[in-house]
Amino acid sequence: MEQEKQNNAQHFLDLIQKSRRGKFKVYIGMSAGVGKTYRMLQETRTLLRNGIDVKIGFIETHNRKETHELLEGLPVIPRRKLFYKGKELEEMDVQAIISLRPEVVIVDELAHTNIEGSANEKRWQDVFELLDAGINVISAVNIQHIESLNQEVKNITKIEVQERIPDLVLAQADEVVNIDLTAEELINRLKEGKIYPQDKIQTALNNFFQSDHILQLRELALKEVASQVNRKVETEVIRPNVMKHERFMACISSNEKTAKNVIRKTARLANYYHSKWYVLYVETPLENPNKIALNKQRHLINNFKLATELGAEIIKIKNTSIAKSIIDQVEQRKITTVCIGLPRVSLWTVILSTNIFNTLLKKLASKNTDLVILS
Repeated sequence: MEQEKQNNAQHFLDLIQKSRRGKFKVYIGMSAGVGKTYRMLQETRTLLRNGIDVKIGFIETHNRKETHELLEGLPVIPRRKLFYKGKELEEMDVQAIISLRPEVVIVDELAHTNIEGSANEKRWQDVFELLDAGINVISAVNIQHIESLNQEVKNITKIEVQERIPDLVLAQADEVVNIDLTAEELINRLKEGKIYPQDKIQTALNNFFQSDHILQLRELALKEVASQVNRKVETEVIRPNVMKHERFMACISSNEKTAKNVIRKTARLANYYHSKWYVLYVETPLENPNKIALNKQRHLINNFKLATELGAEIIKIKNTSIAKSIIDQVEQRKITTVCIGLPRVSLWTVILSTNIFNTLLKKLASKNTDLVILS
């Protein structure tokens, strides 16, 4: 009874905090040059005409003529100046925005990494600070900057994007809008000099801006927005209580690549279901820090950091049996889905491990827990 009262009180507190928090709108695109910043500035002008107090917190025009012209005359909050390595640089002034308290603030380049010494490491953290202060935010990001899609984007473009946002950032958005162009339209914009200067156009055409790359990135962007809309319908309209009961657990080892894939894919599943999720690492005698290489230890630490950034709770256990550890955690934390990587082992190892694997399957089945093997 007492627990029920606490849960009801917490639910009411959550509702109050949610009502005080600013609304968050994100424009998403398949690449630079699709018109996200331009669209934000158009919306700024529309809001101003309707009497809304909206200000520009940070806009990056990239010296694009059309975008720069649209920015003229709009209320811009001056940027904060910092000296870093002997150079004067500029960042968004978060405290100035909070002091002015506009109804809406426009914040470009959501995946941007702030200059060392800033209060927050990432701009998306600045945005969360503004939202917590009750200020509505309109922002923009490209699909290649979403953390859980990092490997897919790398496979498509052969480029690893360094600046990324956790999936939970988009999950917090009240509205996600896709800015879409065909591959032909985007390439024409590039050739006309509307995206990059003339001296960079050919290099862009030879690398990132290839038609097949753009088509695949476009598909990712469309799928991501559709997924966000579907998740909102599922969690807020159709099955709000059922979805919250889902709990995912990713099981990882010190294998860097396999672990990263399992973490990212489990994060996407948990994000879709808007549910709690965990990352389990079992330190067996073979995984003892004294027995694994230093580079593997670094990879493990980095993977824990990645999982935390994506919203997971880390579970570290010392045990000789991985299967028993998984089963114990499934029972303790009421896990509904266990996610593991595709084992990179020989046929003989699989055969010899059959009894252990069968035991795990039977235990999970008896608890109505799904087992997902991720490639």
